[in-house]
Amino acid sequence: MSKITILFSLCCLLFLGENNQSQVHESKKIKPITLIQPPYLKAGDTVAIVAPSGILKNRQKEVQQAVDLLKSWGLHAIVGDHVFSQDNHFAGTDAQRCEDFQKAMDNPTVSAIWCARGGYGTVRILDKLDFATFKLKPKWLIGYSDITALHNQFHNEGFESIHALMCTSLTDDLNDISESIETFRKAIFGEPLTYTLEGSKYNRVGTASGELVGGNLTMLHTMLGSKTSIDTSGKILFIEEIGEYKYHIDRMLQSMKRAGYFDECAGVLVGDMSKLRKNTTLWGSSIEQLILDALSEYDFPIAFNMPAGHEKDNRAMILGRTIEMKVGKEQSTVVFEE
Repeated sequence: MSKITILFSLCCLLFLGENNQSQVHESKKIKPITLIQPPYLKAGDTVAIVAPSGILKNRQKEVQQAVDLLKSWGLHAIVGDHVFSQDNHFAGTDAQRCEDFQKAMDNPTVSAIWCARGGYGTVRILDKLDFATFKLKPKWLIGYSDITALHNQFHNEGFESIHALMCTSLTDDLNDISESIETFRKAIFGEPLTYTLEGSKYNRVGTASGELVGGNLTMLHTMLGSKTSIDTSGKILFIEEIGEYKYHIDRMLQSMKRAGYFDECAGVLVGDMSKLRKNTTLWGSSIEQLILDALSEYDFPIAFNMPAGHEKDNRAMILGRTIEMKVGKEQSTVVFEE
């Protein structure tokens, strides 16, 4: 083979390689399809209360409080047949929990599905759910923590959902969680949501706009590699956690990073990191610094102090909705698109 032929072949290979790389790069920047927004609630609508995860032992009081709260807003409530069922760790068997959830999804008179509690269990019913009837009449999913698995699934099916308090979040004196309740009411009735966050020296300053996705960090990590994992390209990722060691949180972030989770992310919004456990070997830095270090190679803005997660002050957020996030050292703002 002549030198000219060899050089020509090499040039062709380089050209094709660059062209393919360009196509791959561009494909990541395809604007995501706008998610379907279920109809906001109005007086007379019905909310189904279900328990797709952990057991509700001796929690009848909180569920009744939830029913009463909905009634005070002019809404009807129906409680799933198996909400108080017990099967070891779970609120009934997988089949029972799935049955209640599927009925709520398929019931044409139901406008929202409110999860009674989190715990662990939603991942066991995800692949049993059928969205065919739901897609004909979408409704809001409401919850947090373990319900993140369902939020992910709803997102990938093309629907917005609401990250907010659950029935077991209710306290004896509802004034203790008045802000959480009020933002929950605003979210389901379609009133504007805007938050001004306390500043942090750890904030990575900047402005970002994109769909808000995410939830509990452990659940997001659990979804990696499955069809329920979320593509965060061009989106703002919200994370919160409870009861973990710092090194566990770092391990999850490192794993997600290696899977490309943050490569095209537009920003990160950090909620509560509650009841962190202390290892015998101390981590040596704050949880905020841990997160910054794990995400140091990216340039997107990062805002801390979003009051959402496993604390009493758990403000409602519409997942899948476009938000604008302005991050400063003194304060940050989060504005949900109407």
